[in-house]
Amino acid sequence: MSDTTQVATEVGSKVKTSKQTVDRYFSSIGWKPFPFQRSVWRAYLDGNSGLVHSATGTGKTLAVWMGPILKWLEENPDPSKWNPKRPPACRVLWITPLRALAGDTEASLRAPIDGLGLPWQLESRTGDSKQSAKTRQLKKLPTALVTTPESLSLMLTHEKLLDQLANVESVIVDEWHELLGTKRGIQTELALARLRKLNPNLRTWGVSATLGNLPEAMESLVGVEPVGPTCIVEGYKKKRLKLESIVPAMIERFPWSGHIGTKMVPQVVERLEQVNSALIFANTRSQTEIWYQHLLKHRPDWAGKIALHHGSLDTSVRRWVEDALRDGSLRAVVCTSSLDLGVDFTAVDLVFQIGSPKGAARLLQRAGRSGHQPDAESRLAFVPTNALELVELAAAQDAIRSGHLEARPLLNKPLDVLAQHTVTIAIGGGFDSIELLNEVRTCRSYQSLSEQEWQWVLDFVVQGGSSLEAYPEFHRVEIVDGRHQVSLRRTITMHRMNIGTIVSDASMKVKYLKGKTLGSAEERFLSKLNSGDKFLFAGKLVSLVRVKDNVAYVRRATGAPDSVPRWMGGRMPLSSELSAALRKKLEEAANGKLIGREMKSLKRLFAIQSRWSKLPRSNQLLIEKIETRGGHQLFLFPFEGRLVHEGLAALLAYRISRSQKTTFTMACNDYGIVLQSPHQVDIEKLAAQKLFSTENLVGDILDSMNSTEMAKRQFRQIARVAGLIHPGYPGQRKSASHVQASSNLFFDVFCEYDPDNLLLQQSRREVLEFQLESHRMFDALDRIENSEIVVTKPPKITPLSFPLLVDKLRESVSSETLADRIRRMQQQLETAADNVA
Repeated sequence: MSDTTQVATEVGSKVKTSKQTVDRYFSSIGWKPFPFQRSVWRAYLDGNSGLVHSATGTGKTLAVWMGPILKWLEENPDPSKWNPKRPPACRVLWITPLRALAGDTEASLRAPIDGLGLPWQLESRTGDSKQSAKTRQLKKLPTALVTTPESLSLMLTHEKLLDQLANVESVIVDEWHELLGTKRGIQTELALARLRKLNPNLRTWGVSATLGNLPEAMESLVGVEPVGPTCIVEGYKKKRLKLESIVPAMIERFPWSGHIGTKMVPQVVERLEQVNSALIFANTRSQTEIWYQHLLKHRPDWAGKIALHHGSLDTSVRRWVEDALRDGSLRAVVCTSSLDLGVDFTAVDLVFQIGSPKGAARLLQRAGRSGHQPDAESRLAFVPTNALELVELAAAQDAIRSGHLEARPLLNKPLDVLAQHTVTIAIGGGFDSIELLNEVRTCRSYQSLSEQEWQWVLDFVVQGGSSLEAYPEFHRVEIVDGRHQVSLRRTITMHRMNIGTIVSDASMKVKYLKGKTLGSAEERFLSKLNSGDKFLFAGKLVSLVRVKDNVAYVRRATGAPDSVPRWMGGRMPLSSELSAALRKKLEEAANGKLIGREMKSLKRLFAIQSRWSKLPRSNQLLIEKIETRGGHQLFLFPFEGRLVHEGLAALLAYRISRSQKTTFTMACNDYGIVLQSPHQVDIEKLAAQKLFSTENLVGDILDSMNSTEMAKRQFRQIARVAGLIHPGYPGQRKSASHVQASSNLFFDVFCEYDPDNLLLQQSRREVLEFQLESHRMFDALDRIENSEIVVTKPPKITPLSFPLLVDKLRESVSSETLADRIRRMQQQLETAADNVA
């Protein structure tokens, strides 16, 4: 036998032995590895990087985690030589998108380590970690470290850690679909590029579910020039799923959004009584507070058996809820996306979705929180907040069945994130500009970064750019012997304190006058309250006592609330995929095909819409012209989602006003737009004159809206990420107005003295892309321009136009008066519909 053959035989024997060890572990816990898990292990052992795509709760974690364990077992086959007191050096970095998930992730990863008796050391490093642990880790990293994108970037500022990071064998990014297409995802891409620079043989693996654009996701994860082989491993794409709708006994033919579906509380309670444990997902934090109170009001004996969970609650409260869910002591938790990811609650056997999830992928993700085991059935009950949302559910079910899940649109070279990363690398040992440029270009987001753009970023971090070079505080990076580095202690401290890309609205702690912290609410909400005002928070009714030192002190209250906190960012847009599926379902209804329980329940609503106006087909744009006491109303139904409609409303009003002198008030929802004018508008003539043209779209958008003010608001986030402004030291945070004033000052200075500033250009581009979804607006106008324009003149407000009319009335009518007025309008329309029938 040759030496080569003997070595190959020994290696094969080790591989076989390590796999047998892992198989025995699976057998000991009553499981058997799935084929896709074995595929990942083989790929890992062969040196591959890759992306694992599988449904929620089908074993993705063990698929990627056992690869590094198998490789170590191959290298260390003799357990007698394992020494727990001398754990192996750092081999694996596990990146989780949320620090709240770190504890659960660590528990999941620890189970195989303990089960196999490995001498590995497993720890977490996030913003919640104790300072003593962070200090210890600066000297020696554990064998496996669970961390976040922000903490990983922070580690890269410590030059003493670079040698250890250079020996890391693999990086695993959990829930990659949540990071993809965000600035935190870009921050992760840049950090991965640095780690691959330190170790060219680094294996990079991602874990994802419910994702439509896998090749792009893969390239963003492993880079555009991966050193080794790469692969996408598909697991269980279609886990057993049971979706049901809790359909109201009486469908309102003239629905509106505003009562937040709480009429459905009795039906939800009835379903809750039939299960052991459930998650009740709402789309906003405000909804969770309201639903929690209504459930308790209906079943006061459930106090202590149901709980509340959202991102603004104090960490200790959220952890208590999560632990109680695990041990099965809670019947239900009303939550937002704070429980969407990663956390493994096998006790949950039913998920409720309150209102439309606005996307098929999100619906699938949330359904997967129940039956969180590969062989279990995931069950979700949908609770509509108005009748038309039943069409959305029917459309989402079609999209899931056909596998048309939403793609995550990707970002293209955001320079604020790159500027922050450049300072990070300058602190962590420094860099050569050409070498770092080549490294950055391996990221998908920056592969087209030009030398001019790179030079601008360097000038910005070295001297503050052309307009700030006279101010030493913006000279963050120095050039010493041709190498970029940072030596000023203050610069290093400030940068480390503010690493990250999440820029939220300023918030205040909400705390009992004598007692514990409840959580945090946005400053803009609390600043409008007077002493004594009552509001719902953390599932309790409290009244404001005073605001002092950025803390809102409250006491328990009785009676009815004056308000509920409204957190920004709660409006999820309807996805383009779901919009298309929604138009298809309406076309089926127009053709008399009502498929499924949801669509059949809307038969009476569709009948009135068809009789008074029309149900549009997917190649038609329906426009309803209705004259009311308020004026001439134009209702347009593109079915493209609220964000697109907000931009379209302003654009169309602007274009009409150029041809006809008039003024408009407007409102929009996910389905359509209403434009009200004191004058009649010849919409047919204007449509023939290219009202819906894509020509000069960007220019008209910018002219039709207060784009400068929108860009100023967006610039605030960019300025914070790029390091121009700082929120302040811990315990000494600057107020929102102070930070806003600072960013506005920079914005105005750049506009006047540095109009070609690339951060200014980025803020305008992000307004178009993020706030107005200009690419979707272009696609919508292109579709409409090639569609049939159908104009009707209904005798009454139709089922499709009614919710838009309600949204417009909100601007001028108080909430109590509005509710009464809506009920009267509904009653009149229902009577008219019955008379016609």
